[in-house]
Amino acid sequence: MENWLTYIMNNFGYIGITFLMALENIFPPIPSEVVLTFGGFMTTQSSLSIVGVILSSTTGSVGGAIALYYFGMYQGQKRIEKIVDKWGHILRLNKEDIDKSNNWFSKYESWAVFLCRFVPLMRSIISIPAGMAHMNILLFLVLTTIGTLIWNTVLVYLGASVGGSWQTIVGYMDIYSRVMYGILLLVIIVLIVVLIRKKKKR
Repeated sequence: MENWLTYIMNNFGYIGITFLMALENIFPPIPSEVVLTFGGFMTTQSSLSIVGVILSSTTGSVGGAIALYYFGMYQGQKRIEKIVDKWGHILRLNKEDIDKSNNWFSKYESWAVFLCRFVPLMRSIISIPAGMAHMNILLFLVLTTIGTLIWNTVLVYLGASVGGSWQTIVGYMDIYSRVMYGILLLVIIVLIVVLIRKKKKR
């Protein structure tokens, strides 16, 4: 995959970076770390500038986030409710649980959207519950843009600073991703335990 990503960036420059970052938000398996760090490296080998790479990558990321936001708004809730209707007895979920999760997101939506921009995979997925909760679109855009801009700036500068060793940064980001996934898994387990205990008490 890395060869394909670098090929597009080498041949299409800023437009290629914008396209890849939009795609990365919609299809999370595409690693933004590769796009951003290699983009930073390219600023030392081509006419591309650090500011240009940061702006084009941020534009693509925000564009992809908006697409997922509206997907969540118009499709997410209905599809999830259908799944719960069919498999809820196995998953021990019902529509009330979905409503509660939406209420939780509405309560902490600003923190959730901003902080998740720094967590691989979640930085893309978080746009869907934001749309499902009908989060204020302007607030969503501001938080998404700020969080994404910080993430992109750090990785582009790292790629530019290490030059030809940009893949080293990708390796460190892989470790960072695993640590963050571990933390998220732990948080999810704690939340599940809390929910089960609350249901038993009722």
